[in-house]
Amino acid sequence: MMALTALGPLLMGAACAPQVPVASDFIPDYKGVETALLDGDLVQFKVAMTNALSSQDVADYAECAAAQYTLIRGYGFARHVRTNVDQEAGLWRGDAVYTISPSLPRGIKTIDAEVTVANCVEKGIPRV
Repeated sequence: MMALTALGPLLMGAACAPQVPVASDFIPDYKGVETALLDGDLVQFKVAMTNALSSQDVADYAECAAAQYTLIRGYGFARHVRTNVDQEAGLWRGDAVYTISPSLPRGIKTIDAEVTVANCVEKGIPRV
């Protein structure tokens, strides 16, 4: 009986110890995309996800949404304008803006929508 009494505080401490991460803690859970046409060819994408490893995961999700939306609208290219990322209580949110166009736009942050969508499919990132 003495041994069980001595183990009590240890067992109670173990219950309060941080949980060791498991593989599922690192599998992104995509919560959806909201799309808003702001003006002509200017489009806003709001995305949400959990289990992102960094803000880049959120930006990639928004880019995949933008690429698919570009194709849906009958265009082939998009240009990244900005992406803001916020994280609170495990929920990551992204607010991205892109311009879409039928031809390659000027600028350095352009994407070919077909190529980007193919990459997103390969990586398992959902689109619009």
